[in-house]
Amino acid sequence: MTSNPLNPSNGDEEPKDPLAEMLKNLMGGQGMGNIDPAELAKAAGLPDDPNLLAQMFSQVQAMMSAPSEGPVNWQLAHENARRVAASGSDPSVTAHQSREVDEALRLAELWLDQVTGLPATGLIGRAWSRAEWVEETLGTWKRLTEPVANSIANALSAAMTEQMPEEMKSMMGGASSMIQNMGGAIFGMQLGQAIGALSAEVVSSTDIGVPLADLEMALLPANVAKFGEGLSLPENDIRLFLAVREAAHARLFVQVPWLRGHLLGAIEAYARGIHIDTSKIEELAREIDPSNPEGIQEALSQGVFMPQRTPAQEQALEKLETALALVEGWVDELTWGATEKLLPSAAALRETVRRRRATGGPAEHAFSSLVGLELRPRRLREAATLWALLKAERGMEGRDAVWHHPDLLPTAEDLEDPQGFSERRKLAEASDSEVDDALQKLLNGGFDEPAGTDTTDTGGEAKSEGTAESEGDAKSEGTADSAKSDDAAEPGASGQEPADDDPEDRGPEDGGKPKA
Repeated sequence: MTSNPLNPSNGDEEPKDPLAEMLKNLMGGQGMGNIDPAELAKAAGLPDDPNLLAQMFSQVQAMMSAPSEGPVNWQLAHENARRVAASGSDPSVTAHQSREVDEALRLAELWLDQVTGLPATGLIGRAWSRAEWVEETLGTWKRLTEPVANSIANALSAAMTEQMPEEMKSMMGGASSMIQNMGGAIFGMQLGQAIGALSAEVVSSTDIGVPLADLEMALLPANVAKFGEGLSLPENDIRLFLAVREAAHARLFVQVPWLRGHLLGAIEAYARGIHIDTSKIEELAREIDPSNPEGIQEALSQGVFMPQRTPAQEQALEKLETALALVEGWVDELTWGATEKLLPSAAALRETVRRRRATGGPAEHAFSSLVGLELRPRRLREAATLWALLKAERGMEGRDAVWHHPDLLPTAEDLEDPQGFSERRKLAEASDSEVDDALQKLLNGGFDEPAGTDTTDTGGEAKSEGTAESEGDAKSEGTADSAKSDDAAEPGASGQEPADDDPEDRGPEDGGKPKA
């Protein structure tokens, strides 16, 4: 009887399950106990194809037996994401599709030149398959999810070790390294599953509003076609509209260099504050059979995060949602301005994209449950209204000047009251101007003048006093002189006889000549 290489015979005409054999080897040859290989594959979100499983687990065996670089097995996440992306229909991009995408993005750049002062990027438009999207974006996904992923992987490993029966622990023998890495391996496979599923929904490199691939401008032709299903709109219009959105995202992130780091930093700050409800994992681990990994997968799908947020995390979440809304609102406003007179279906496509971004697809919801991140611009419409008002008030250049510095960005309060943004900005700028004037005065030594001012005032007072004294003295002297004059003029007033006018008649004591 010819043996099946996927199910090798043990000489008893009974074929062996390759997955069971692999797990048996991992367990040090002790057997699987009650672990069902099919259930393990199902819990990890793996395909049912035995051929694919045999190929996959030959690599998993090596990965699980060797320690990973951290709590999460990112190599396994990468491999699983690639396999999930390729498990559906993911044909290679044809030359014709590449040309269509390139032409659409070039035309989109020309249209955007009419509605923004930010210069074109000069990037070459690319057409990606789903697997290529995984390759180009996985590094950023790792950066964004690593804080949460590490916490979950450690919690999983601890819960599995704690809840494992003593007989199974002894059965594991020398495979303790595998126990330590199992939580990271399971979560890595789950994360790869979620990212691979996302690759079937996104239509471009920036579709979720975050620059997952730096300095790239790309569309996914297969997903663009899927997006247009049921819309009854020309395929070319759909491609052009989505190309304008992608080109607007790329232009913003390239010409505003600080924005990518600002946005990713806001996501990381929020992710660092997510707390794992380890008691929930432990409770589920106690209630289920540890030999059935499907229970862990169920816990992950339901979410294992603390529902309460700390004040710091609330602040980080507000910053993140505001940043996402401002980016998406600006792109929405520019896309509408560039296409409203050129694409008859622009209004319908705009509303479709808005609703899609607000609700998210199934894969996006699964990803959110897995890592606790919702990258949806909840306030997209308010942000678009704000950007439209700024253009009406300041013009195109004035609107885009808001991106010059993070401190100029509108806040959550501005999204609540877009019409009051300019007035609040004027008051803030006036306050800043007063601070600048005071600082300049300080640098010029102006705040050292009060002493000089007092001296001037003292001098003035002294002058006034001196003047008063002078005037008083003069007045006194004048009064005395006047009195003398009066006495001289009216001698009779004192009761004395008038003196003789002849000087000769006066004696020496009177100032006259001595008598002979």
